[in-house]
Amino acid sequence: MTVHLVGAGPGDPDLLTMRAVSLLTRADVIVHDRLIDARVLAYAAPWAEIIDVGKTPGSCANRQADINALLVDRGLRFETVVRLKGGDPFVFGRGGEEAEALQAAGVDVAVVPGVSSAIAAPAAAGIPVTMRGLASGVTIVTAHTDPDSAGVDIDWAALARSGTTLVVLMGAARARQVAERLIGGGMVPSTPVAVITSATNADQEVARLTLAELGVEPVRNPSTIVIGAVAGLDVTELHRLAATATGGPNP
Repeated sequence: MTVHLVGAGPGDPDLLTMRAVSLLTRADVIVHDRLIDARVLAYAAPWAEIIDVGKTPGSCANRQADINALLVDRGLRFETVVRLKGGDPFVFGRGGEEAEALQAAGVDVAVVPGVSSAIAAPAAAGIPVTMRGLASGVTIVTAHTDPDSAGVDIDWAALARSGTTLVVLMGAARARQVAERLIGGGMVPSTPVAVITSATNADQEVARLTLAELGVEPVRNPSTIVIGAVAGLDVTELHRLAATATGGPNP
């Protein structure tokens, strides 16, 4: 009996790993997050129990302790349980907490890595998060905790001075606060920013702006925010222009 912590990737089901698909087709129980694409769940076996434990902003439903208890219960009673999480289970997915709870209850745990939106969203927008001469590193941070709250571990001023590409997850509601903190920490207001919404899906949208403009207009969920010199790039644009000019793919 094993609970598999499975990364569902950034959205497009074509980006699921083969291991993830294999587990979905034979799982007895699938416990999934709110933003999992219905096309991903379509791989589930007809007999599978499918449980939505997605957290809605502002709601007290589906507390993490309740999710942990649910996983332990199903893990003790069924042969194959899939805990399906957006992106990668261990990149702001609370997979580590769930693994510890399961291990403490004597339930075996296996991890299936997934493609994190922190990398996939910029790539889908033609943005290399590292690029020689522009960015020698990348820092992934969550804005889910209010940057203005007391006791927050994130040092936005230090991030402003880091010189790395910043990828901000779960930052739509606090985009303006993040921008103000970074500018207050010394980051240049004209720093390029890209906001990628619904990354890798058919309705993907990419907005290019500056740090000074970030959050002035509402940012929709789910969005990934990329901040730094590389955010102004689209290294696939020339390819698309060439394909349009010739009426087909550019060899």
